[in-house]
Amino acid sequence: MTSTSLRVVGIDPGLRTTGFGVIDVVGSALSYVASGTISTLHLDKGELPARLKVLFEGVSEVVQRYQPDVASVEIVFVNVNPQSTLLLGQARGACVSALVMQDLLVAEYTALQMKQAVVGHGRAQKSQVQEMVKRLLKLPALPGPDAADALGLAITHAHAGPAMARLAESAVLTRKASGMYRAGRSR
Repeated sequence: MTSTSLRVVGIDPGLRTTGFGVIDVVGSALSYVASGTISTLHLDKGELPARLKVLFEGVSEVVQRYQPDVASVEIVFVNVNPQSTLLLGQARGACVSALVMQDLLVAEYTALQMKQAVVGHGRAQKSQVQEMVKRLLKLPALPGPDAADALGLAITHAHAGPAMARLAESAVLTRKASGMYRAGRSR
């Protein structure tokens, strides 16, 4: 029995710098295809629509060039500054929109889930993620931090995606009445 190949693109969204990483997965074997960043640093901070356009077009170009089968994107965390969280959410929205416009399924993982999958613990430093990505993909040098996070997201999906797909196929998830809103009066 031969394993089928799966190409995964990982996206680490950021309004200034968005990382991308592309890997091929055959069985449990991972191989590096490409990685890099999409930058909006050449634009003024006040040009939000133009920055979002750069991210959308950049992610679209990555998808067209590398033809992935599925995408993996980091879920935005809420940080101390609500304005920063909203801006990051818009950058993430531009990236996810570009992916779905290319008809890709998008899996979502938190930074903690990615660090757990790649390094073995959720509190890993960026340098630890870079080193483990380098080792797992047998790279000659450390990838940049944003590209390493994106490759880490792709690796996370390579490990978790098949298990999640099997779970979805084997179990029909039903909603329970106790967890749903019930109309009527309450006392």
